[in-house]
Amino acid sequence: MNVDIDISNIELKTERLLLRPFRQSDLDDFFEYASVDSVGQMAGWVPHKNKEESQKILDLFINEKKTFAVVNNGKVIGSIGIEKYNEKQYPEFDEKKARELGYVLSKEYWGSGLMPEAAKEVIRYLFDDVGLDLLFCSHFIENSQSKRVIEKLGFTYYKDTERETFLGMNKKCKEYILYRHEYEGD
Repeated sequence: MNVDIDISNIELKTERLLLRPFRQSDLDDFFEYASVDSVGQMAGWVPHKNKEESQKILDLFINEKKTFAVVNNGKVIGSIGIEKYNEKQYPEFDEKKARELGYVLSKEYWGSGLMPEAAKEVIRYLFDDVGLDLLFCSHFIENSQSKRVIEKLGFTYYKDTERETFLGMNKKCKEYILYRHEYEGD
């Protein structure tokens, strides 16, 4: 079952990053990475065309209180969302406290190891502080970068699925799971 999440007063730190709720002052940084070609497409959305579009998404991030800004040296370079998973698709987990991770990183920082670093800290928070039993994470078949991040985080392949993108297309995905006992075993 999906657990309620509210990160409005949560700040997490790693060696190189600060993970915190988004703020209105993040608009320029958010637009900067969300408007770059190939960043959004990897997650199923088109690059932002203008700051007004970014502002609408930023307002959602702030109001929904479930998306961390990934901050490096004072600049927002990505996000990690703690999303609801599709409970109808996974009735076998009705008795488990769960959510799904989704993430985006500025193209400028791809391959730097920053997303696995950020996601590991969010996973620690969700298992240790929130008390989740498991996490889902998925990637579109063609997104090999996300696949590598998911594998580095210790997730195990669960099954192939199909998802509707923000563009209204159905795309094939690979779904992964990380159980708390597997995380604690690290």
